[in-house]
Amino acid sequence: MKYSALFEDEDDLFLGSPTSKLMDIVFTANNDVVRFDLENFIRRRAAMEMLLNEHFGDEFDKKVDMLMVENRDEVETKMKSLCIELMGEIVSKSE
Repeated sequence: MKYSALFEDEDDLFLGSPTSKLMDIVFTANNDVVRFDLENFIRRRAAMEMLLNEHFGDEFDKKVDMLMVENRDEVETKMKSLCIELMGEIVSKSE
């Protein structure tokens, strides 16, 4: 994963989980920047869901749920990576 090396001991680097640090940044950063980046994140998710729906049809929700259960660790690592990526986007535009 893109940021997997940062997860070896996340408490030392982040003083909390990437998700908790993202929430801290979301609630303290410039409101316009956060809105823009969250809208972009949701827009990308909508496009990805449309692609999944095209590929898997009505079963895509079940496929996603199965993937989350069967690959819990990988999904958790990807989630942390996405949190760090979104934090970077927000912080780099807020300065």
